[in-house]
Amino acid sequence: MSSLPPDAPVIEPPPPSVWAAVKEAVRGAHMHDYTEGPIGKALFLLAVPMVLEVALESVFAVVNVFWVSRLGPDAVAAVGLTEAMFSIIYAVGIGLGIGATATVARRIGEKKPELAARAAVQAILIGVLVSVPIALIGAGFAPDLLRLMGASEQVIATGSSYPRILFAGNVIIMLLFLINAIFRGAGDAAIAMRSLWIANLCNLILDPLLIFGIGPFPELGVTGAAVATTIGRGIGVLYQFYRLAAPGKRFTIHRSDWRFEPKTAMSLLRLSGTGMFQILIGTTSWVGLVRVVSLFGSQVVAGYTIGIRIIIFAILPSWGMANAGATMVGQALGAKKPDRAEQAVWLACRYNLAFLGGIGVVFVVFAPLLVGLFTGDPEVAGYAVACLRIVGLGFPLYAFGMVLSSAFNGAGDTWTPTRLNLICFWLWEIPLAWILSQKTVLGANGAFVAIAVAFSTLALLSAILFRRGRWKTRHI
Repeated sequence: MSSLPPDAPVIEPPPPSVWAAVKEAVRGAHMHDYTEGPIGKALFLLAVPMVLEVALESVFAVVNVFWVSRLGPDAVAAVGLTEAMFSIIYAVGIGLGIGATATVARRIGEKKPELAARAAVQAILIGVLVSVPIALIGAGFAPDLLRLMGASEQVIATGSSYPRILFAGNVIIMLLFLINAIFRGAGDAAIAMRSLWIANLCNLILDPLLIFGIGPFPELGVTGAAVATTIGRGIGVLYQFYRLAAPGKRFTIHRSDWRFEPKTAMSLLRLSGTGMFQILIGTTSWVGLVRVVSLFGSQVVAGYTIGIRIIIFAILPSWGMANAGATMVGQALGAKKPDRAEQAVWLACRYNLAFLGGIGVVFVVFAPLLVGLFTGDPEVAGYAVACLRIVGLGFPLYAFGMVLSSAFNGAGDTWTPTRLNLICFWLWEIPLAWILSQKTVLGANGAFVAIAVAFSTLALLSAILFRRGRWKTRHI
């Protein structure tokens, strides 16, 4: 029996500290319903592990290059050229993941976990089928593919085993991307994050052991890096399958779910096919920009490369926020709460604006310091600094563009961001880069201005189409 008088004020418990909220997000809020309650908290619980997951994906290549660099420039070149080739496979995996995230999120929002499990199975089966021809072609023609990428005969002799092993095991890469997309759609972002923790830790341990033959391990050189990466990712995938079959989550895959369902598979393929095209448009547009920049010589290309590498690394956390927005949209639409979906997207945009706006300020103020970590050549550094500062000015609007593009995907409207990518990057950015760099006093800096303008254009067009609300009626 309470000793308080009946008219005593109700004292609200204090809000959890930021650190407590971070721990909850990393631990995994498996029982949290993202279709109910405060939108800000839901976004935070999803975004924290998603940000960490995206950041961890880039660690594989960094660790491999770090250890392989001890073997000489030919080995490093083999790794670098292979990563360039695999950008297409990554695009396929991410594209398949777009369809999986949207479909699973919608089923979870509808409170139909058994249908979410069946959709997840179809996505996995599609991923396996897609990876088979890639493995056969890539592993069989690895030296020729390196030669096509411009590798010297010495690089091919030294490192052809690296792409051969990765191509042969590309199903592991595909599944790692795809199953993590499934977990994100379900709202189990912490599981996706942990799978990459496990994979990266295994790769970090095995890389030096297999490259240099430490202890009982054989000395495999650059081959060891490929073996270590494949084993590490493979262990991450095993963990994913364990969690898919384990109870206590938003859905569980049972043995009876492992069967092919043509109707569900075709729906996923329609979404994922467009998603793959969307990612490929964005990825290949950078190739077009390099071609424009290359007209000014190797010093400018080097400065552009350094600047873009820093930019891509800096915006990785923003993709985590964008992915969180996509999950919120999918689940809210499944729960028939389109207004909640819209509110979540605009809130995610504001959060992303705060982050990327801050990064843009850092680029403008500290660009020389950042570039100095990568080069001492004053001419190269000058172009890299210009790249960071000019592109950084477009970050506030691009913060919106990233989230809004993912929101369309989360709703199952994959065609809208695909068309926008085609218009903004290939039909607008690349021609503008050529005109500004060749026909104005901007010179090479015109290409950097074109990047900022294209980012801003994407954001403005996305906002206009998003406000029209047609994505709210998309059925998947």
